[in-house]
Amino acid sequence: MSYEELDRVRVIERVIEKRLTQREAARMLGLTSRQVRRLERAYARDGAGSLASKHRGRPSNRRLASDLRRESLATVRSRYAGFGPTLAHEKLTELHGLKLSVETLRHWMVEDGLWIPRAHREPRVQQPRCRRPCRGELIQIDGCDHEWFEERAARCTLLVFVDDATSALMELLFCESESAFSYFTAMRSYLAQHGKPVALYSDKATVFRVNTKEPGAGTGVTQFVRALGSLNIDLLCAHSPAAKGRVERAHLTLQDRLVKELRLRGISDLAAANAFAPEFMADYNRRFACAPRSEHDAHRLLQSSDDLARIFSWQETRLVSKSLTLNYKRVLYVLDPTDAARAARGKRVRLEEREDGSLCFWNGEHALLATAFPKEHGVQAAEVVDSKRLAETMEFIKQRQRERTEAKLAKPFTTLRKARLLRAGTQRRTATGASAEPQP
Repeated sequence: MSYEELDRVRVIERVIEKRLTQREAARMLGLTSRQVRRLERAYARDGAGSLASKHRGRPSNRRLASDLRRESLATVRSRYAGFGPTLAHEKLTELHGLKLSVETLRHWMVEDGLWIPRAHREPRVQQPRCRRPCRGELIQIDGCDHEWFEERAARCTLLVFVDDATSALMELLFCESESAFSYFTAMRSYLAQHGKPVALYSDKATVFRVNTKEPGAGTGVTQFVRALGSLNIDLLCAHSPAAKGRVERAHLTLQDRLVKELRLRGISDLAAANAFAPEFMADYNRRFACAPRSEHDAHRLLQSSDDLARIFSWQETRLVSKSLTLNYKRVLYVLDPTDAARAARGKRVRLEEREDGSLCFWNGEHALLATAFPKEHGVQAAEVVDSKRLAETMEFIKQRQRERTEAKLAKPFTTLRKARLLRAGTQRRTATGASAEPQP
């Protein structure tokens, strides 16, 4: 019996013992006095079991036909072995015309042993992996979004670089969010201090990996991976957070110790936190870093040909038109008519955007100069206007004249006659040159 039914038994017993009236019992149970009298007679005739629901243990009147269950499970067992309930339901509905819900099929498959719920599965075994033998061979990288300054400043992200061989912190960078440019900044600082590692080990974030199986455009390589490839550094992506457990465990320590150190020093902005990061890394490595198995340092020196300013930039390609123009971020750029620009006509040139927003255009190894012409252009009276800007300038003039007219119409002291004249002055002329009739 349910708890509600047990409470009902105790109330009916008090009624039979004359310790409670039928009207009071009806109010307590939410029933009528007539129903209480019926329950009292049933209890006196068959005991407490008569107050239990008669539907318990009996099949529902709304149950699906047993033939449908038998056919569905037989089809799943013979044709869709290993399919999950959702996918199996799609196949049964689309290909076999069987009408049932996903949850009904899930219950049937669980009862028949064709599907094991996630809660009942054996936990995945995460076997340990030996450290890499030498320093600089594999660097685990990850970003940790946390309230590093607690309530003193806004939430931000900390980029963490951990050496796999020693668990030492190699680089810390506070930034607003995980982005290509934030990792560019952290990587440049890392290279300046330690040199080029053999490989980096990261998660499958979009900064590191194009997760679309069939990208609609582009090379299928992220900007960060492209930059690492230019430096002959490989990047590996972990399948699970446990695979890069050293940097994940470092997050827990940093969220405890680093937050408290920032609080003790009253640091509450990114610049001050990044200035304090080297001091904290030195103390952290002294306490927690271990010695590598090999004394060899796998870091490589930067080459004189490694132009980090160009490598760590956002690079895309654009098609040059016959008039030596190209578009980027809804801005038209006109190339200076040099020999290198004329040679790029009808071809794709490389565009490099730096973190400060500056742009460089390259045709092979030849730099191209360009002038930007945004959509909106200001113009002053008697200004000398280049012919290339004439169309944009005329549109700007027309828009400004319409705004002046609307501003005059909006003034409270503008008379009806003056308003009609202003509207008549803004009407377009017909093909014959006659002015259109003003609106009343």
